[in-house]
Amino acid sequence: MDVRVRSGGWSVGLDIGGSKVLGVVLDPSGAVRHQVKAGTVRGLDGVVAGAVAAVEELAALAGVAVDDLVGVGLGLPGVVDVAAGTVEHAVNLGIDERVGLAALVADRLGTVPVRLENDLNAAVVGAARFVEPRADDAHHDLAFLALGTGLAAGLLLDGRLRRGSQGAAGEIGHLTFVPDGLPCKCGQTGCLEQYASGSALDAAWSSRTGAPAPAEVFAAAADGDPEAVALRDQFAAAVAAGVRVLVLTCDVRHVVIGGGVSAVGPPLLDAVRGVLDAAAATSPFLASMRLADRVTLAPDGVPVGAVGAALVGRGEYDA
Repeated sequence: MDVRVRSGGWSVGLDIGGSKVLGVVLDPSGAVRHQVKAGTVRGLDGVVAGAVAAVEELAALAGVAVDDLVGVGLGLPGVVDVAAGTVEHAVNLGIDERVGLAALVADRLGTVPVRLENDLNAAVVGAARFVEPRADDAHHDLAFLALGTGLAAGLLLDGRLRRGSQGAAGEIGHLTFVPDGLPCKCGQTGCLEQYASGSALDAAWSSRTGAPAPAEVFAAAADGDPEAVALRDQFAAAVAAGVRVLVLTCDVRHVVIGGGVSAVGPPLLDAVRGVLDAAAATSPFLASMRLADRVTLAPDGVPVGAVGAALVGRGEYDA
């Protein structure tokens, strides 16, 4: 596989999830010029074929040859070895064993470099492009807190990705939130993601309108439904706990909330900030941390995972 780092030019990024593939092509300035969306085909052959097709489509939309791209980045769930270009335990994609996915895709595309990254790491890189740095920021310092099927975070510290010694940095969803609480698939009980994820809301709320559980819960809570109010407040408290962990361990300047639940929008942000403000009112230390001011939502309609993957594809975040 050709691993040259080519400066300038166009790049493609794909956010490959369990149900869909989101792709973008960035121009030489880093602006998103075109987007595509396709269903995910599970299994190694399906993932490779889907990635190749998406790259070819985006290159055609941009009017450039695939070989003229400076790089392709793939963001996907699982344990990713960035240097080796391998992924394993990507169960949502039907990939269990360790496979050299970068090489397999690159072999189908020609000479363009292909790089892999964990999907949350790609998302935090993409999110950094849409968060305004403060005047005293030498580098972006932020976390991307994904509220989806599970709960985990991507970390960008001093402008560099923090992957961890075993690629497990940011797995805060498996910290205990409620001792002896709800059972988790990881084998523990009371894990944070059992209370602060889309799956947690799905499990605790029976749909009444057919809308996604997060949207229903927050809408019903706004109308004063006691059950929904209690569930919203529990959920916001759990998300706020995740924010506190990220800030108090890494002192990130920004915590960007993304993932499927973030589609709830401002009501979610207001609820989380409300919990953080209430805690700050009783603790001078927490007040000094200004936790609520650090939290924001991922930009609506922007595929930050795919954008980050395209930046990774340029070699900007090589291990």
